[in-house]
Amino acid sequence: MSPPITRADAARLDAEDPLAHCRARFSLPDGVIYLDGNSLGAMPKAVPARMSHAIEQEWAVGLIRSWNDADWYPAPQRVGGRIAKLIGAAADEVICADSTSINLFKVLIAALRMRPGRRRILGELGNFPTNAYVSSGVAELMNAEFVALDPDAVIDAIDDSVAIVSLVHVNYKTGRVYDMAEITRRAHAAGALVVWDLCHTAGAMPCDLNGCDADFAVGCGYKYLNGGPGSPAFVFVAKRHHAAIRQPLAGWHGHARPFEFVEGYEPAPGIDRMLVGTASQLGLISLEAALEAFDGVDMAVLRRKSLALTDLFIRLVDQELSGFGLATPRDGAQRGSQVSLTHADGYAIMQALIARGVIGDYRAPDILRFGFAALYVGFVDVWNAVETLKDVMASGAWQALEFRQRKAVT
Repeated sequence: MSPPITRADAARLDAEDPLAHCRARFSLPDGVIYLDGNSLGAMPKAVPARMSHAIEQEWAVGLIRSWNDADWYPAPQRVGGRIAKLIGAAADEVICADSTSINLFKVLIAALRMRPGRRRILGELGNFPTNAYVSSGVAELMNAEFVALDPDAVIDAIDDSVAIVSLVHVNYKTGRVYDMAEITRRAHAAGALVVWDLCHTAGAMPCDLNGCDADFAVGCGYKYLNGGPGSPAFVFVAKRHHAAIRQPLAGWHGHARPFEFVEGYEPAPGIDRMLVGTASQLGLISLEAALEAFDGVDMAVLRRKSLALTDLFIRLVDQELSGFGLATPRDGAQRGSQVSLTHADGYAIMQALIARGVIGDYRAPDILRFGFAALYVGFVDVWNAVETLKDVMASGAWQALEFRQRKAVT
């Protein structure tokens, strides 16, 4: 039996952490252990000054001139290029625009158009429901069929009737990771295209879209990329598909010559054709500044720390607590950068934790989610979080009425 893990062990890991200096790049409140970066990332310190300049100078003084003078206009491409480095794509294969749901709608319809004669979209049960909602809507519009299966059954269901395999790479509830390379290979062998949702991947772990020969991907900017609430999303289209892709939301910003304002639509060359309307400029500015937090960060090193953090959390829960289930795979190769515990009173327990400064979140029906953003979460944070959870349970603090009253956002 291994000796018990101590706080001194966690402190030693912090002292040896090659990414420890990155914590200073973020604004984190005193007395708070923030384990919800998988839902909303912490604010990088570079953001407020950049936003202040954009509002007080570029908007207030520059006015409309700033589309040119402050280089606003190419921000979707510029920010997309920064994200591309984190997900294994070329700079001209990623563009930042719209929301994840809108981008998913665009690529699903475009992919169906690229596979005439095939009408099946293959998805999964138990992952983020928006993906199923959007896929069902696309199927209805396109006279297609959306089939959602248990995750373990997806790969064997890929056959020559399938047009698209659309999956969330890291499960939002459990943190379970799909084998991107193998599923993409199997889909291509059957003649299908693959759409990957990277909302819980980008910025949290390495991703090699081009190495896996992926077709399409979408993702948000406000989780591990730390772009702020409602931050613009991104979309990836492999360069080999650029000439063929016809996305359904033809807007002026995706036109080949947008400022000629001609009647007929002609898609822009390359990834620019995925644009629709005017970019959310302030959102892009915030995200662009936030991405500076990744400067000089080796994603392989970040992944090693992420696995060490989640492994420590699981081991401490085993050591210090009882009564909780583990929804996340113990095998690090199969999990993202989160750990999900289960408990019938999970909502109240999480509210009691938050009241004590340990911030995670809850997902129905019984999931307590803890996200570990390796740029700013430390090993002593993990130790202290588990100690706080242990005290909440031992004291019965979670049973207070105030913690049982459901809020609008869980």
